[in-house]
Amino acid sequence: MSDAEFDWRSIAPQDAGDWAALIAAAAEADRDWEYYSEQDLLEEFSDPYRDFARGSVAAYDGNVMVGYCALISTRTADPVHDMRQQGGVHPAYRQRGLGGRLLDWAQRTAVPLHLERHPGRPLTLSGSCLSHNAGAVALYEAHGYHPARWFHAMERDLSAAPPEVCTPDGVRIAGFTPDRAPDAMLVYNEAFRDHWGSSEFTSEQWMRFLGYSAFRPAVSFLAYADSEPLGLIIGHEYDAYTAVSGIRDLYIALIGTRRPGRGRGIASALMARTLGVAKAAGFTASSLEVDADSPTGALDLYQRAGFTIRHTTIRQTKPLPTT
Repeated sequence: MSDAEFDWRSIAPQDAGDWAALIAAAAEADRDWEYYSEQDLLEEFSDPYRDFARGSVAAYDGNVMVGYCALISTRTADPVHDMRQQGGVHPAYRQRGLGGRLLDWAQRTAVPLHLERHPGRPLTLSGSCLSHNAGAVALYEAHGYHPARWFHAMERDLSAAPPEVCTPDGVRIAGFTPDRAPDAMLVYNEAFRDHWGSSEFTSEQWMRFLGYSAFRPAVSFLAYADSEPLGLIIGHEYDAYTAVSGIRDLYIALIGTRRPGRGRGIASALMARTLGVAKAAGFTASSLEVDADSPTGALDLYQRAGFTIRHTTIRQTKPLPTT
């Protein structure tokens, strides 16, 4: 990618601070809630499904990162390898063609990376944009993408009392401890098997997920029937968001129930326990993201727990030829 106005290069660990600053500037302009610290982004460099040397690019104006795009392979390609891209352009540098160049770069770069990961499988390239960001929606459309899925970002003020929910008979809720990590992975892999775009974790990948600095075991729980794990809730806290908003937010990264436990109120009980413990620990709000067409009726569950929709994100996808 050549443009004499900017310095184009791969994103390296020493760029994490610049990357975080760019994401923050875009989030503020776009009324988004995604803020990451330098440490949050440094953790991404250990992701085996990223190739920052070949699968990322940043545009610099002097010492300021003004645009970026990074590709993320998915763990499986059944039936399709959905390679994801994340990217953005600094608000002060928009309307100059940077977004289009980044999307073009992603399309050129995705195919050779895909052929190394999942040869012989079909490929789609996907990205996300806020539904209220008309410029981003139009940019994706102009580059041949089509809306595939909608996700609601939801929030809840914890000043109101958490819902009073009884734990179902025969079920106990246990705090997350390291020895329960395999049970938690089992619940996730089975609970999300029928969810759009999800794929199973291996033990190594699961331990990496649990190693994120944002993970908060104290507000994470499992539900058991005797010794059988049935449900899971995982809480995260992002210090960068707290610093910007002044709100200590519990982000519910995962909540799910295995099929044998569905329809018994386990997810509601896990949610009530987590929100109650979070409030007592000093959190003032909670947030999460949900597939608008979740097959398990998750949107209704969250609304009953007092969450309301803050904004909606559109997953945009584009099939790519691989020959």
